[in-house]
Amino acid sequence: MKIAFVGKGGSGKTTLSSLFVRHLAATAQPVVAVDADINQHLGPALGLDEAEAAALPALGEHLPLIKDYLRGSNPRIASADTMIKTTPPGTGSRLLRVRENNPVYDTCARPVELDGGTARLMVTGPFTDADLGVSCYHSKTGAVELCLNHLVDGRDEFVVVDMTAGSDSFASGMFTRFDITFLVAEPTRKGVSVYRQYKEYARDFGVVLKVVGNKVQGQDDLDFLRAEVGDDLLVTVGHSDWVRAMEKGRPPRFELLEDVNRRALRMLEIAADATYELRDWERYTQQMVHFHLKNARSWGNERTGADLAAQVDPGFVLDESVTAPV
Repeated sequence: MKIAFVGKGGSGKTTLSSLFVRHLAATAQPVVAVDADINQHLGPALGLDEAEAAALPALGEHLPLIKDYLRGSNPRIASADTMIKTTPPGTGSRLLRVRENNPVYDTCARPVELDGGTARLMVTGPFTDADLGVSCYHSKTGAVELCLNHLVDGRDEFVVVDMTAGSDSFASGMFTRFDITFLVAEPTRKGVSVYRQYKEYARDFGVVLKVVGNKVQGQDDLDFLRAEVGDDLLVTVGHSDWVRAMEKGRPPRFELLEDVNRRALRMLEIAADATYELRDWERYTQQMVHFHLKNARSWGNERTGADLAAQVDPGFVLDESVTAPV
């Protein structure tokens, strides 16, 4: 299951996504965690110290390897240089699976030991001084989108992506790559404004959107969120001494997380699992093609010097039964 955490800056989405990753790992479920936020805080939230987080390999720095591997023997892609972030898979493409070992994971993922289990962590890499004035952060997240386009995951496998803040996710088609999106919202006008934006943008793409109320301190906060987001409100989270200790770099054993918050994480898992029956791989593939053609027309064809529409394999549908070349 592919799961996104979104929300405005400071809403607590990275904290909640890290707690969800810990919850999945503690229940021995395979999980790949991806930090696609400009602020790259997921590693520390999963317990890495500053040096360990800084040493994580950046996906964006290994794009040639990623493209070459995913291209496989796909005859519609003349070279890895013509692949862009939206390039969809086709016959002959190599695919990524959660449980496997492959050159992309070997180079770009690192195991993170958590209480009771292990998660694979991948990061886009930070936005550096060298990027200022010459690139945008969406060039960093392009590697994530390309990997998600080539990812096949099953019911009991999880990919958790901490997305960039606000509505920046809509700068590409990546917001359609998930089975469910958890929008973390504080009980404030600013907190729910991102929800309204996301709801409006995602409406025509079949995005399953659920709100996780964070920093909820009482009935008034709960009533506010219910009035603003209605049935999209899935669960709320309040103060956590465990999280406060984690933010100080001294997390207790995960089994000591407050019962109310453990139940909230379990509700997130149940909600994600319920979307499995809603999967529509044909629509998923069509959305990939839609955004690829849109990007090809707007900038991709000119940048690569190729007709990127020719990369689309009209008879190909990505689903769990697809096999790919070794």
